[in-house]
Amino acid sequence: MTLPQCPFGKKHSSRVAFGAMNGLHVYQPMLEHGQFVRLVNQALDAGYSMLDTAAIYGYGLSEKLISQVMHRRDEFTLATKGVYSVDANGQQITSGHPDDIRQHCHASLERLNTDYIDVYYLHRYDKRYPIEDQVGTVSRLIEEGKVGAIGLSEVSASTLLQAHKEYPIAAVQSEYSLWTRNPELGILEACQDVGAAFVAFSPMGRKFLSGELTSMADLPNWDLRHSMPRFNADNLPGNLKLLQQFQALAESIDLLPAELAIAWVLAQGEHIIALPGTTSEDHLLQNAAASRLQIPALVLQKAGTIFNQQKVHGPRYNEAAQATVDTEEF
Repeated sequence: MTLPQCPFGKKHSSRVAFGAMNGLHVYQPMLEHGQFVRLVNQALDAGYSMLDTAAIYGYGLSEKLISQVMHRRDEFTLATKGVYSVDANGQQITSGHPDDIRQHCHASLERLNTDYIDVYYLHRYDKRYPIEDQVGTVSRLIEEGKVGAIGLSEVSASTLLQAHKEYPIAAVQSEYSLWTRNPELGILEACQDVGAAFVAFSPMGRKFLSGELTSMADLPNWDLRHSMPRFNADNLPGNLKLLQQFQALAESIDLLPAELAIAWVLAQGEHIIALPGTTSEDHLLQNAAASRLQIPALVLQKAGTIFNQQKVHGPRYNEAAQATVDTEEF
C-alpha cells in the first residue's frame, strides 16, 4: 500500500508518519514489547514510510525494539534524535556539547542495529553551545556515512536560518495542530524557504482533538498530560466546549474528528508531515487514511475558527517545559 509522500532528507516520507513516542514513553497506555513491534510492522504494512523515534523514548527501548524491523529497511526512512539522554541514576539530562552529540549518535546506531540514520535530529537546541557547533558535529557524522541529513526540533525560524548557514537542514519537528498554532509565526514559512520538511508532532492535540480524551480521571499521575495546562481543571472544561463544536463539524461531513484534525494540518502546506502517535492498529489505519482526504476549503476554515490560539484555553506547556524550547510564542 502506498500513501501520499513528500521529500524528507535524501529520501521521502509518507505524509502521515509513525511516531514512536506514545507506545513506550510518558503516555498511558504503555505497550508490551511484542505489541510495540507488531504495531511498527502494521504501520509499514499500511504504507507508512517514515519511522520517528528518539534516544529518550523508553530510555533507549524504542530504538532497541525498532531494530527488530531493520530487515524491512528498504521500506522506510529512519529518523531519531539525540541531545536528551539518561545518566547512571536514571535522571534525564540534556547536552548539546559536540562530544555528547557524537556519543549519543553512536549509542543510537548501536541500539538500532544499523550503520546509518537517515535523519538525525537535535531533540532540543541546547543554548549553552552555539547552534553552529551542534549542527557542525552532525555534519561530520554525515561525512563519515553515519547520518544522512540533519533535523532540528522545537526551534524558531531565526535558529533554523542560523543553523542552515552552517549546514543544510532537512527537517524541523515541532508541535502543530488546530490548537497549537505557534509554527505559523515563522517556522512553517522558513522551512519552505530553505527546502526543509516540517514534521508536525501531536497533530491531534495529544489525543484531545480525537474526542476520545474528555477526562483526566483515568490517566495515571505520571501521564505527561497532567503537567500540561490545557488539561487541568481550570482549562479543560472550556476546551471541551470547543471540542463539541469540532466534533459536530467533523460529523457533518461524515469524518472522525481525528481524521479532520490530521487533514487540517496537512492542508497547511505540501512540505508538512503529520506525526501522530498511537497504540492502536485501528487508529493507525484511520490516521493513514486522513492523508488521502480532500476536505472542502470551507470546512477547513471552520475548523480553524473553532480551535486557534485565541480560542483555546491555557498554554501548551507549563513554565518548566516552556523553558526547554526555542519556538516563537504568541
